[in-house]
Amino acid sequence: MSGLMQIIRNFFIRLEGLLYQFFSLMRNIFSQIFGFLARIFGFSNPGYFLESDDANTIKSSQSQKVSEPKSKITPEPTITARRRPDPKMDYFRKMAQEVNKAPQR
Repeated sequence: MSGLMQIIRNFFIRLEGLLYQFFSLMRNIFSQIFGFLARIFGFSNPGYFLESDDANTIKSSQSQKVSEPKSKITPEPTITARRRPDPKMDYFRKMAQEVNKAPQR
């Protein structure tokens, strides 16, 4: 009896895989068709339903009142101090120079 149950389980697993493949194929076909139609009719433009930038700038320029110009504060460049050499690094540099100077076999 357990062999029959295993056969039924395997059948349903394989049926599920077959239906998954079939519906994914159908989904790909429909997405390609509708994507093509969207490109033809211009629906793929991301700003299709938004107002144009020109209309926004006209509204924003009309809503601003004329006022005194704001003084621009420019940040002064800071002078960065050079790092002090690390004495530990001097030790490693000397070791590297000694290795380079050592005669090669």
